[in-house]
Amino acid sequence: MTPLTNPSAIGESSPRYFMDRGNLDPNPASTAFARSNRPSKAQETPLIDAVKQGDHQAFGQIFALYSKRVFQLAYKLLGNRDEAEDAVQEVFLAVFQKANTFRGDSQFSTWLHRLTVNAALYKLRRHKQRKEVSYEDFLPQFQDDGHHHARPVVDWSQEADEHSRNEELQQILQKALDQLKPVDKAVVVLSDLEEFSDQEIAKSLGLTKSAVKTRLHRARLFLRGHLAVHLGYSPA
Repeated sequence: MTPLTNPSAIGESSPRYFMDRGNLDPNPASTAFARSNRPSKAQETPLIDAVKQGDHQAFGQIFALYSKRVFQLAYKLLGNRDEAEDAVQEVFLAVFQKANTFRGDSQFSTWLHRLTVNAALYKLRRHKQRKEVSYEDFLPQFQDDGHHHARPVVDWSQEADEHSRNEELQQILQKALDQLKPVDKAVVVLSDLEEFSDQEIAKSLGLTKSAVKTRLHRARLFLRGHLAVHLGYSPA
């Protein structure tokens, strides 16, 4: 994507802010997008109203307040710094161009979060070269009588916990996360990393609450199965 420093990237009527990529932290341990020091609605409202009037200074304040958190969420979803940086530019371009569509029914941060998820999902879905993996290969398999086809489930959670800081294991989990379907990956990231409720996730992704629960359950089983196989056990 053309950098925001290029006037033609946005247009003569839009602000030309440079995204300081050196200050964007992709650390997955960063605080959750909508939980950390977000401004109150009373603080946001004057800024949003000013942006709707084309105030570039107010837009700069919005960018300063949220760009790092937008990047962190995009990075968790995309797993790629360059694509996450592109997503940040796309999101804030949308903020400036579509500010008048924000009605204020929810906090601005919630709307911004939704724009970020949509931008990331669009990129994930464009990855046609992404190898499709069957969930069934990593989900528990049962016989008609309810018993496992494979050996009984082993409680390997303690062993997994001992390896939790192992870089290789983290890479295995990241690879498994990347093999999830885009929406399922978003559900896991929003639930387990961003600590959003099922209802919040449903609104962000346009799903029912029950659909979120179902996708989250299957995705977690898939990730658990991936890890179990890596540790030498049957998926469970």
